[in-house]
Amino acid sequence: MLDEAFDRVYTKFKLHFYRSVFDRFQDREASLTTVETFCMEIINALDHPTINEFSSFLNISPPNAAYKINSLIQKGYVIKEQSPDDKREYHLSVTQKYIDYYNISQRYLTTVLDRVKERFSEEDVAKLEEMLNVIADELMPELDSPVPAHSHP
Repeated sequence: MLDEAFDRVYTKFKLHFYRSVFDRFQDREASLTTVETFCMEIINALDHPTINEFSSFLNISPPNAAYKINSLIQKGYVIKEQSPDDKREYHLSVTQKYIDYYNISQRYLTTVLDRVKERFSEEDVAKLEEMLNVIADELMPELDSPVPAHSHP
């Protein structure tokens, strides 16, 4: 069944991510809490959101969002950059520190996609890409946002 196959793939991606996050905790390399790790993933995915966009996405108050963001700034994982268009507005950006130590899911995704390209024909890979674009662009409107989709470094 399609739903079971998709659930297995999605679950494996989640489990790989969670295991990698906890490995970092064991190695004492991590300085982020689990919630902060998820906040970082969201900031990265929203691609330079404002504090209000971040708080709206999570359905939390702007002061609560600002508190979480300030903690991430103090730890060196996020910076606020002033908008060139509206000097009152600041956009959040992940730092190289985050990219170097916490971009776990992207590295694994690249590994899996390299395996897909080896295993399947170019036509099948192109069809998979087309289907994934339709899913993302048309079939998941609940996650449409004024913020553009992030392209990973």
